[in-house]
Amino acid sequence: MLKKIFSVILTICMMANLFACKSNNSQNNNKVETKLNVSTKARDKIVIWTSGEDYKNDTYLSSLREKFPEITFDMQYVSSSTIAQKILEEGLTTTCDIVLSEEYGYMDMISDYLKNLNEIVDFDIFLDAIVPISRKWTPEVKNGGCIMINTKMLYDMGIAVPTSYDDLLKPEYKNLIAMPSPASSGTGYMFLRQLVNEWGEDEAFNYFNKLSENILQFTTSGSGPVNLLIQGETAIALGMTRQGVTEKNNGRDIDIIFFEEGSPFSMYGNAIVDKKTVDDTLVEVFKYLSNELCKQNNAMYFPDQIFKDFKPELNGFPKNIKYGDMSNDTRAEKERLLSKWILS
Repeated sequence: MLKKIFSVILTICMMANLFACKSNNSQNNNKVETKLNVSTKARDKIVIWTSGEDYKNDTYLSSLREKFPEITFDMQYVSSSTIAQKILEEGLTTTCDIVLSEEYGYMDMISDYLKNLNEIVDFDIFLDAIVPISRKWTPEVKNGGCIMINTKMLYDMGIAVPTSYDDLLKPEYKNLIAMPSPASSGTGYMFLRQLVNEWGEDEAFNYFNKLSENILQFTTSGSGPVNLLIQGETAIALGMTRQGVTEKNNGRDIDIIFFEEGSPFSMYGNAIVDKKTVDDTLVEVFKYLSNELCKQNNAMYFPDQIFKDFKPELNGFPKNIKYGDMSNDTRAEKERLLSKWILS
């Protein structure tokens, strides 16, 4: 009798153990399949947020569609500050896959949500001084600033061309000046950053308070002032050198000048939002974007050197530009300075 009971118990244990092994194997197989599905899932759409200008975005988009015809590219213009704000608010649930043409200070703000690119990008191809320590974005543009003048408009009004920042405070320039707002535009912030470095914080903020009396509009985007200039609404624009060159080459009556302090500049870069499911297709698109297309953009629009072995020249672009002091351009410093900006 005891032998029969022992035999029944042994049989039950063996069956239970066999069932458990099958169950575990089934679960393990499911895990492997799920992992493979995630890593090999075909991607047919990539969302790109960019603070870049329309003409540059059109060039990028055309080249991307030609290189990757199987992918739908949804490229959306979003201002520099709004890109950072939206990603900070949405985190990894954001629809954005690639951040394009975003100012370094804002990149630093959202760095917790960006993928480390060390295993994706060869950073040695870029000038060492402009490579971010975090390796979470790639250099794309060195964007210099200038003063753009509609000389004919000033001549017709009997007003002299300004030769210094102090000149811009003169009453004859009232409502004739446009500037990007530092609060919403990286281009605007670089003018503030430079004068803080050159003159000291108190003097710089005091200057912009006075200048605001002559400002027709603080625009939300970096391209806003030159648009007002070519529309004849203003005669003086603080903006991007590259945009001034483009409009001048297109026959616009624009002169580009630099004051004694030199040209302010901002660095812009490209990044991948780290959603933990970055796939091979997205990686290949980003590699193409950050190398070949970045060089194309460098040659066509923004010739300031960013690659070690590539230094293009562009028709009409000023040579031997003196660049200003843009030191201490950190995330914390930017947040601190912008917390004091109340003009727009």
